[in-house]
Amino acid sequence: MKSYKYIARDFSGTRKEGLMEAVCANDVLSLLRQQGFTPVSVNEISTSAKESRRTSRHKRVKSAELAALCLQLTTMVEGGIPVTTALDTIAKDIENFQLKLVLQQVVERMRKGEPFSESISRFPKIFSRLSYAMILAGETGGHLPIALSRLAQYFDNRDRLKKKVKGAITYPIFIFTFIILIVIFIMTFIVPRFRTIFDQLGGRLPAFTRAFMGFYDALRYNLPYIIGILILLIISVVLISKTKTGHYLFSRIALGLPLLGKVSNQAFVAMFCRTMATLLAAGVSILEVFDILCAMTGNDIIKLAIIRARKHIVEGSNVSLSMAASGFFPNMVVQMAHVGEESGSLSAVLEKTAEYYERKVDATITTMMSLLEPIMIVTVGAVVTVVVLALYLPIFTMSDIAG
Repeated sequence: MKSYKYIARDFSGTRKEGLMEAVCANDVLSLLRQQGFTPVSVNEISTSAKESRRTSRHKRVKSAELAALCLQLTTMVEGGIPVTTALDTIAKDIENFQLKLVLQQVVERMRKGEPFSESISRFPKIFSRLSYAMILAGETGGHLPIALSRLAQYFDNRDRLKKKVKGAITYPIFIFTFIILIVIFIMTFIVPRFRTIFDQLGGRLPAFTRAFMGFYDALRYNLPYIIGILILLIISVVLISKTKTGHYLFSRIALGLPLLGKVSNQAFVAMFCRTMATLLAAGVSILEVFDILCAMTGNDIIKLAIIRARKHIVEGSNVSLSMAASGFFPNMVVQMAHVGEESGSLSAVLEKTAEYYERKVDATITTMMSLLEPIMIVTVGAVVTVVVLALYLPIFTMSDIAG
């Protein structure tokens, strides 16, 4: 299949531009005429041109863009506009070239007779299995606008949660990098000058200064070896993480990290409850819900817990008991699921549970930030204090050194 850019006009003379995949240019011309358009030009897009256009624009589709797409589509479909017309209109105003190209191809497939859900299923990198299941359930049940509205809300909530977790992970990395840069600056520009001064002064330096200068010399003369060891360590970690045992080990370590592990755990529980609530409300079967949830995490510990829960459901257990048997989900989530099953409102109860855990994520991140800020101040202060004492102590005792 090749990509073609076409220009055509309808019966009223309105100009229309777009992209289409076909075997040859004649297929594009035939399809345009079948749709009632008069072709003006059809040009094949070369691979290099496509790649340059893709790299010059956004390379990936964000959750916020998908949320905006679903929200616009919901509004237009509720207003009585056909899905194909709505998608075509939305595609013209989208800045992300990759999403624009996908939407145009979806529209072309729908005009050939494919359902909306089947058309988007051909682009799994953009529209996940969750999106496909939601839209398929909406089409089947005759409530597509409701399904799209829930999907838009889901993407919006997921985007906000991801930003919070990313912020919580970025802050410690920033602190660690800042401290390393301070140490590099001191060791590169400040210590060598004081070393020259000490050599000129002569005499015996204080024990603290001698120890500091010994550390500096060890770091200076062994720096290539230290860098080499760090590189080998990083390569080893990457290679080990690609093995089944190594990936499982790092998954366990990630969940056991102080504060960060807690944030990741709570964020997944919130995402789990939100996703299940959204899918169940749309009419997706419970087994398919667990299949989708299993594909949404790369952590082996969490994935195995979901697989165990699904297995218990297949064997005849209900959702709450299956989640309890997995050994991963908090007791509160299990109890809320049990209440939802008993009352027949599992989707609504899980929605409330997701909101509760999202607030817990906020509280944990706030606590972590409040702890990291004084830790950063104390750490930087300690580094500076050690350097100042080591470098200025000989000057304070200059009379003793001269004697």
